[in-house]
Amino acid sequence: MFENLTEKLESVFKNLRGQGQITEANVRQAMRDVKMALLEADVNYKVVKDFLARVQEKALGQEVLTSVTPGQQMVKIIYDELVEVLGGNNPPFSLTPGQLHTILMLGLQGSGKTTFCGKLARRLAKEGWKPLLVACDIHRPAAVQQLHVVGQAAGVDVFSMGTDKPAPEIAKAALEHARQHGYNVVIVDTAGRLHIDEVRMDELQAIKEVTKPTFTFLVADAMTGQDAVTSASTFHEKVGIDGVCLTKMDGDARGGAALSIHAITGKPVKFIGTGEKLEDLQEFFPDRMASRILGMGDVISLVEKAQEHFDEKQAMELARKMRTASFTLQDFLDQMQQVKKMGPLRNLLELLPGVGSALKDVDIPESEIKRTEAIILSMTPEEREHPEILNGSRKARIARGSGTTPQQVNALLQQFEATKKMMQGVLKMQDRMKAAGADGQAAPASITGGNLSARERAKRLQRKLFERRQRQQQLRRQRQRKKR
Repeated sequence: MFENLTEKLESVFKNLRGQGQITEANVRQAMRDVKMALLEADVNYKVVKDFLARVQEKALGQEVLTSVTPGQQMVKIIYDELVEVLGGNNPPFSLTPGQLHTILMLGLQGSGKTTFCGKLARRLAKEGWKPLLVACDIHRPAAVQQLHVVGQAAGVDVFSMGTDKPAPEIAKAALEHARQHGYNVVIVDTAGRLHIDEVRMDELQAIKEVTKPTFTFLVADAMTGQDAVTSASTFHEKVGIDGVCLTKMDGDARGGAALSIHAITGKPVKFIGTGEKLEDLQEFFPDRMASRILGMGDVISLVEKAQEHFDEKQAMELARKMRTASFTLQDFLDQMQQVKKMGPLRNLLELLPGVGSALKDVDIPESEIKRTEAIILSMTPEEREHPEILNGSRKARIARGSGTTPQQVNALLQQFEATKKMMQGVLKMQDRMKAAGADGQAAPASITGGNLSARERAKRLQRKLFERRQRQQQLRRQRQRKKR
């Protein structure tokens, strides 16, 4: 997502890096380039106009620090303004324990609303809640059956009363059912609309009156661009919404809807759908998204994904094996399978600083991971524990069993050895940091981050990566000046 915009903005910053200082002339040129980038990303024209006015005012009004370049200063200004446009200090989504909550889901037909209900229910169930999906779409053929299929896939119960009862009556009965059976979150899937019509809006208002929802979310298709923004404005005016959930963000390289909705409606984007699977749901954080748009990655989200899929005890055991050189091909396979659970490799790499735009035209072959799994699974337990015993005949047998060639088996073994060396190097560096205190004492928490939460450590890591990237750029410029 945002690949096109990221690429264009990086080009703007690259041009500014060659300037000695920020002047009205180079700011004006940069603003023209940024304007074109935002308009090509399908951002609302009024949003673009207001955004550029604030950036230009800050850029020309700030005193330039001698320690930063014009490009660096412009990155900081645009980052701050992007955070504001995307929602500013948008509080994280949270529910109060000990009471029954209702989440009302609205949207046009084809926006992916029913699937999104399943994604949200699955997320809440994993967090320890007991959600109930409610089928209030009595107009679309097979809508009730679709919600049952989604609920079964998500492992969540579904309440329905067919299509003969009025939707508000179904919603009221669902709340009573939830109270009697111990559910604490009710997610109401309402009828999608082909267009905004008064009859359906009246039905939504009646459902809202009956359920008195904790949250009312509009589900919109990100790929429809400004149509999604228009829908959000109309639904908010007619029914009232608390936030927007954007689907199909993985297929939208422009991102205009996400950049326009908050500025136009005053309501934040709360969640984004990043794939077809039920686990492909991300909470929307303006600061993290602004960081990704500017090519600085999102290390915090990457750490949270890792925490969700990796067991801490397993990680400690893995580190012990690395230090003692007892890391085996079985461990290698286990780690690869854990990474697969975190989602497509491309989506993970996009969270790394400086990698997102570079992946635009790069094919990430997921088949390579499957091939690696097939090769290791074709080995005996002894061969996985002691790969040094693999001779020519064993490799030929493994190649036949995995549908590969002996050359590909050799390539995997080389990759395994390289991974071992790299991980051992990382662990040695961590050990040196811990031992960096005076007189052989452990380094303070300010160095190792020992007393910090995982999210705080991730923020610190992301900041350090960005600062290191800026220092490297400064050094390159200094070397280029010396050559001249």
